Amino acid sequence: MDRRKLLAAIAGASLIGLVGFAVIEGHHAILRDDDYGDGDEGGRAAVARVLGVAQVSLQQGLTASELEGQSISAKFEVDRGNFQLLVYTSKDGKFSEVLVDYQTGGIAKILPIAKGGDLAAAELQSAAMVKAKISLKEAVDNAVGQAPGSRAISVVPGLRDGRAVASVVLFRKKEEEFRVIHQDLE
Repeated sequence: MDRRKLLAAIAGASLIGLVGFAVIEGHHAILRDDDYGDGDEGGRAAVARVLGVAQVSLQQGLTASELEGQSISAKFEVDRGNFQLLVYTSKDGKFSEVLVDYQTGGIAKILPIAKGGDLAAAELQSAAMVKAKISLKEAVDNAVGQAPGSRAISVVPGLRDGRAVASVVLFRKKEEEFRVIHQDLE
């Protein structure tokens, strides 16, 4: 290899390294901005900024979590600076938070839900799913079908006038917009 080719190779490798470092640093800076909790707009924006790194869809996360019981809600979130795909499940009267690896679709961690606000939310979601005739995955698929080009970022079931419904939050990157679609689960 002559000197010119060697210098070009070194320069190219250096540039790739700098770009990679900038992307990683930018990604972590974005994650420190917001916490996506209970549907707040700032949290949705934080998720929208990093959603592109997820190789797994919300629907795939729902499918992966089925090993741990019935899926009763799911969302992409930024929690304490960590981007994650979280699915609540119910099995034999017990509830779990299933963290799904958003790159591979495998289960990364399972945590029991035994107290506090998370337990209260899981109980309400489970009560809605008892009446459901379709799965949350089917509800999300239906919602995405109504809004081509959108990606689901959360699904939460509830009871409306005694009927089970799911609120599906969608994000359309092209327009940088969010949309909530309510799907009948019965």
